[in-house]
Amino acid sequence: MYCCSFSDKVMDHFMSPRNVGVISDADAEGSSGDPECGDALTIYIKVEDYVITDISFLVFGCVAAIASSSMTTELAKGRNLEEALQITNQDIADALDGLPESKMHCSVLGADALENAIKNYYTKNQKK
Repeated sequence: MYCCSFSDKVMDHFMSPRNVGVISDADAEGSSGDPECGDALTIYIKVEDYVITDISFLVFGCVAAIASSSMTTELAKGRNLEEALQITNQDIADALDGLPESKMHCSVLGADALENAIKNYYTKNQKK
C-alpha cells in the first residue's frame, strides 16, 4: 500500500524523468541528502555567461524525490544563476501540482542541491 497519492505530473516525472545522468565536464555540482529517509541527490550544471545551459541529476530516492529532482532541472535550465537561486522547494512542489506533506522534504532536496551547485560554480570561479 502506498503512503500517498501523487499528481499526474509527479507520476509523469517519476516514470519519465528529465535530464538524468552525469555531465562529465560539468562546470559545477551540488549535492543534498536527507539522512532520515535516505534520499540523496546530486545536480550537475553547465554554465555559459552566467546562464544554466545544461543540467542533469542523479538521485537515490522515492517517487517524490525522483519527480522533484526532474522538475528542479526543468525549472532551472535556461535561467541565469541568480534567477535559479530563487527557485524554492515550494516552486518545485507547485510545478508538480503539489506533493503530500509527508513528501515535501523531497522538494527541499532539489532546491538545496541546485543552490549548492550554483555556490560551487561561484566558488570555482571566485565570484560572490
